[in-house]
Amino acid sequence: MRRQHLIVMVKNPQVGRVKTRLGRDIGMVKSAWWFRHQVADMLRRLDDPRWRIWLSVAPDSAAASKVWPLHLPRISQGQGGLGLRMKGAFEALPKGPAVLVGGDIPGVTKPEIAQAFGLLGRHDAVFGPADDGGFWLTGFARKRPLPREIFENVRWSSEHALSDSIATLCGQSYALAAELSDVDTVDDLRKLTAQKRLHNACIP
Repeated sequence: MRRQHLIVMVKNPQVGRVKTRLGRDIGMVKSAWWFRHQVADMLRRLDDPRWRIWLSVAPDSAAASKVWPLHLPRISQGQGGLGLRMKGAFEALPKGPAVLVGGDIPGVTKPEIAQAFGLLGRHDAVFGPADDGGFWLTGFARKRPLPREIFENVRWSSEHALSDSIATLCGQSYALAAELSDVDTVDDLRKLTAQKRLHNACIP
């Protein structure tokens, strides 16, 4: 069985350089603090012997940062747009199926990651749709090379991000995993808080 790989894309949690859309709502210091603790909690939550976690870090100078767990291997994101950096992360890994997520997905747990890897057993690619038309997860079985056009000309941060990305698969098969949301704005945080309250109220 080939080793499974989970890539988590993170930025160094420097004030004014990370989660700036959220920072415009709650302040840059608070948004950087939120991101740092969100990622730390997420990495603990997703640690699992079924896959190896890799950090795709930005900027390149943060590759040796002690902010993130030192035992996790790092990949520098390098330069270029989001699609180019995502493709580079996949191509930098050893053989085996791989999925990639952002560091700002509070709702992700091991079952969602396991589901994505399961879908890669039957498909070339997988996407985890978000409720805004984008996606929180993507992955590839990597039994053959990634399409050369993958993630090119995608309208990021729009309702077209998922459909545009699927269009770059060039005929490779894909499946959709569970729908989750990332946190970009204070409204996203409020929605997350409301969901947690509802969940806790339903626990006997």
